[in-house]
Amino acid sequence: MAEAATINYTPTPSAIDSAEVKWWIRLARLESPRRAVALVKCFGSPQRLFSASESALIEKARLKPDAVKKIRQIATMPVDGYLRALDRLGADVIAFNNPRYPQNLINIYDPPAVLFVRGEIRRDDRFGVAVIGTRLASEYGKATCIKICRSLAEHRITVVSGGARGIDTAAHRGALIAGGRTIAVLGTGLDVPYPKENSKLLDEISENGAVVSEFLPGTPPEGWRFPVRNRLVSGLSMGVLVVESRRTGGAMITANTAADQGRDVWAVPGSAGHPTSEGPHQLIRDGAKLVEKVEDILEELEINAKKTASYQEEAPLNLTPDQAIIIHSLSLDPKPVDTIIAECKLSPALATSQLTMLEMLGLIRRVPGGAYIRSA
Repeated sequence: MAEAATINYTPTPSAIDSAEVKWWIRLARLESPRRAVALVKCFGSPQRLFSASESALIEKARLKPDAVKKIRQIATMPVDGYLRALDRLGADVIAFNNPRYPQNLINIYDPPAVLFVRGEIRRDDRFGVAVIGTRLASEYGKATCIKICRSLAEHRITVVSGGARGIDTAAHRGALIAGGRTIAVLGTGLDVPYPKENSKLLDEISENGAVVSEFLPGTPPEGWRFPVRNRLVSGLSMGVLVVESRRTGGAMITANTAADQGRDVWAVPGSAGHPTSEGPHQLIRDGAKLVEKVEDILEELEINAKKTASYQEEAPLNLTPDQAIIIHSLSLDPKPVDTIIAECKLSPALATSQLTMLEMLGLIRRVPGGAYIRSA
């Protein structure tokens, strides 16, 4: 399929109406987002594109016969199932020519022609930082990520990540703990949470930010979709922070994409010789800024390190159920780990990991003898 010709085009300053939605959904079936955008600019709307004659598609858009055949097939594609799925989710359809389309994203090389959104994308979300890393994160990596993302949210910076296990989950959780905003970009349809255990997390994100996908409802998790998705994670953001990644990990692909998009790239250093330290250390050698605390990022973004009206004071902490149980079991009197495990009915491994995270968040303190108390 050849690149479509373009004409002078003025974005429509209104939301998609119900009649247009079906045509935009069909547009999402085109394989190349860049070509989809160009074709809409060429014909003026998806409906005009899919209603165009064969000769117009060949002469005006310079499409080859196979591409014309594909357009014809998509034009008659049933979309009622997609509409029902989006309605069940309470999801929105935002086209690239809609004023609500993310400002940062529209300027990348290949923005999606259509975004499917649960929740709300706000204008201030352009002040976003992507935080990414390995799915096989260490407890140190997750705790560090939560601490940084909590601080970002307290400075009213939207945390963007991919909703995956490990660092992604910690990034979203850190923002939610602060009562801040976070955006999860999926490599599946909105109705296909992946991994499944993050279904409730995604629900929570949709209530405190947005869950976003360029893929139609029902789209399954396939390996090739996640690198494609990663350009949106970086594209929505002012910069990308990598917290733990192998040298060849997906986070490194996103970091390289971010650099190509003109975004800042930062990295948190790790333990020497550890496999998931290889990626951040390579980025730092290549010129990424080393980040140990949130002030390192704020300095790059030229944001005053003093917290704006703190989310902490406006919203309660969004702790996980296990973290809440532990917090409620503690007081200013030291309590041994074995007692915490017994009272909270948690496994030793789970209790240890949650105690580490709560300590990094400054909510509890470890005292001599390996016991814990609540922070005053």
